[in-house]
Amino acid sequence: MAVKRDGEKYLGAELRVPLSEDGQVAAYVWPIRIVVIRGMACGGPTIGIDVGNQEIMRFDCHDTQGHWHAGGYDSSHPNNSQRAMPDGIVAVADQLEWAYNQIRENVCDLLSEANHDAASQKVSPKLLDAALESIKAHLDAAGDMRSKAVADKLIAA
Repeated sequence: MAVKRDGEKYLGAELRVPLSEDGQVAAYVWPIRIVVIRGMACGGPTIGIDVGNQEIMRFDCHDTQGHWHAGGYDSSHPNNSQRAMPDGIVAVADQLEWAYNQIRENVCDLLSEANHDAASQKVSPKLLDAALESIKAHLDAAGDMRSKAVADKLIAA
């Protein structure tokens, strides 16, 4: 699950879903994670992948401040694992679609990159598909919490 750091806020309910039969590889989503980056409060949906209790990768779909982490988020620390979203992927909806595709197509390779080869071999394609559908449904059910957070001045537009 997401490591809660000082100054961060999470809104909505977390959903956690297994990606492996033993549950050791799992995905989670928070409808809104609010964090201050370079002096500006930003936020949006956050999707992560854990192995055991260690967060390995995370997709922070925060609009213009959106980014993702790979290579072992908890073990290499946020600044060392942060990667930019691809050029042209700025809107939260586009970032979510990109994240879903990265997870669907590359989760095993990204786990191996983070030195979790055994975990990468445990990922069940059936559970992966079900997890992504559950995450999408959870975010749909939560509604547009980001717009409300902007209106409430919790994050910048």
